[in-house]
Amino acid sequence: MSIRFPALLLNGHTVDLTVADGRVTSITPVAGPAQAVVLPLVIDPHVHLDKTHTAYRCTATKPGLFGAIDAMSQDLVNWTADDLRARITIGMEDSYANGVGATRSHVDWNSPVVPTAWNVMGEVAQDWQGRLLLQRASLSGIDLLGDPDHGPAIAARVARDAAVLGCFIYRHADIAERLARVFALAETHGLQLDFHVDEGLEPQANAFDDIVRMTAQFGMAGRVVCGHACSLSIRPDLDVARVLDAAGRAGVALTVLPTTNLHLQDMAPGRTPRLRGLAPMHELRAAGVQVLLGADNVRDPFYPYGSYDPVEVLRLATLTAHLTPAEWLDTITTAPATAMGIAPPLIATGAAADFILIQGADWAEALSSPRAIRQVVRAGTEVSRKVAA
Repeated sequence: MSIRFPALLLNGHTVDLTVADGRVTSITPVAGPAQAVVLPLVIDPHVHLDKTHTAYRCTATKPGLFGAIDAMSQDLVNWTADDLRARITIGMEDSYANGVGATRSHVDWNSPVVPTAWNVMGEVAQDWQGRLLLQRASLSGIDLLGDPDHGPAIAARVARDAAVLGCFIYRHADIAERLARVFALAETHGLQLDFHVDEGLEPQANAFDDIVRMTAQFGMAGRVVCGHACSLSIRPDLDVARVLDAAGRAGVALTVLPTTNLHLQDMAPGRTPRLRGLAPMHELRAAGVQVLLGADNVRDPFYPYGSYDPVEVLRLATLTAHLTPAEWLDTITTAPATAMGIAPPLIATGAAADFILIQGADWAEALSSPRAIRQVVRAGTEVSRKVAA
């Protein structure tokens, strides 16, 4: 049985799209305005499913990133296998309902012992195989991952599980030395790298520069993703231009996380924030750096609101970074897929009928209201967007 989706805006043109047996059978240009915009299933390259939906039981008592870290550490006693599985599954259901085709979740790894969350998330990934790809990335401090006694075992386990090696860096001691060990581990095991880096508003936070340099040194173009890099928003313009040019040539991708960064940066009780901490997206793209968008934290002390919804992240980035949304759709589709090493989503004749429709004649109208009617279609069938609380 054939189903026609009429008057859709695809790549700037109005088309009728027909599907049958779970695949796109035709894409036909038509005259007149579109009734809805269409894009392939979206990709989220940066979330924290191990932390998700904990905001109700651990509230930060100090402002900013490190207050959230302290609050989260108090909740670790509750992280049983059952608790983790339940919360991670809620996050996956939310992602699926919102049209996410693949997601990369970081997993806190704060001691040499393999965390329970790592194993549970691996089990959940198996449960969702064929429906929503879940890619795991370890998240250790550079002090641990760059330690010659502990880093090799962590990297070996990550490699065994075909996952991504990652760490957190913020003005640590001996960054260059420890970072070189991390890159050497990735080279040995053929791993991708993903860094939380410079997540603060101090010009002296410049580990991003070291990552760019070592990406070029180790020949790892296309295999290194950084997240946050908030300090790029306040460092001197000449320094930023220099490192962005180097990043473009080295092949480093950067994920911008609007929700968490806007929430945590320049936070002080009773004071309106002036500095918002978003990495310079326009300048990154102009320098040839692949720019991605991610939901980051959802309903936890780092960001006690939100949903696993890349379209909503794009809406927020459109406002805060002055984007023209139609020109930045790749930040939630093909760019994160490429950075994650997976096949990019596409809408084409013969491809799987997996896509999202949002009511509106163009992207400005479609993103003007969060109440715009949205349909998520998988294998030619609409998916309910109702998500359990």
